[in-house]
Amino acid sequence: MTALNADIDALRRLIFGRATCRAYLRERVPEDVIRSIVDAARGTASWCNTQPWDLVITSGESTETFRNALMEQVRQHPELDSDFPFPDEYRGVYLDRRRQAGFQLYEALGIGRGDKEKREDQSFENFRLFGAPHVVIVTVPEELGTYGAVDAGGFVSAFLLSAQAHGVATTPQAALAMQSSFIRNYFSIPEGRKVVCGISFGYADRAHPVNGYRTERARVDDILRLV
Repeated sequence: MTALNADIDALRRLIFGRATCRAYLRERVPEDVIRSIVDAARGTASWCNTQPWDLVITSGESTETFRNALMEQVRQHPELDSDFPFPDEYRGVYLDRRRQAGFQLYEALGIGRGDKEKREDQSFENFRLFGAPHVVIVTVPEELGTYGAVDAGGFVSAFLLSAQAHGVATTPQAALAMQSSFIRNYFSIPEGRKVVCGISFGYADRAHPVNGYRTERARVDDILRLV
C-alpha cells in the first residue's frame, strides 16, 4: 500500500467510523488528550487565516455545575435565544433525511412515533449533554459574520475527527446555541463573541442501544455535478 492510499484509508476510517454519541461513560478524558485533540484541530483552514474560533472546555465539577444550570435554564426559559438564525423549515430531501435520522434514533430507544412525551424527554437529553463528562463551547467574533461561522464549522469538523483519532466520542450540538445569551453570561464570554455550537465529548457507552445505529450518507452522485 502506498503512503497516499494509507492516508486515504485512515481518513475514511475516521470520517465513516465517527458517529454522534448520545450516551457516555462517566470517565473523564485526561487533560493531555484534550490538549492533543485541540492541537491537531487548530490546523484547520480559515478565511485569511483569521482562526476565529475560541473554545471554553469544561471538565469534572465544572461540567456538572454547568449541566445542572443549563437544564434549569431550559426548564424555565425554553424559548429560542440563538445568535445565528435556525432553519425556518426543512423541505424535500433535507426533510426526508432529518426524519429518517429521527426515526432511527427513536427505534433504537424503543420510542413509538406517537409517544410525544418520550420524544421530548429524549430531546431534552441535549441539555443534559447526554451525560458527557466534558463540553466545548465554540464562539466566533460577531464582526466576522457568516464567514466566521463557516470557519468555525471547519474547526468543529476537525475537532470531531481529531477526537475520533484519539478514541474519544463526540456530540456536536446546535441545541446549545438555543441558549446563547445564558451560555455567554455563564462563562463570562465577551458580548462581541457569538455562540456557534457546543460539542459534548468523552468515552462512549457502547453497551447503550442509542449508540448502536448509524445514519446513512448520500451517494457521491447524489451530491456531485461535474461540469
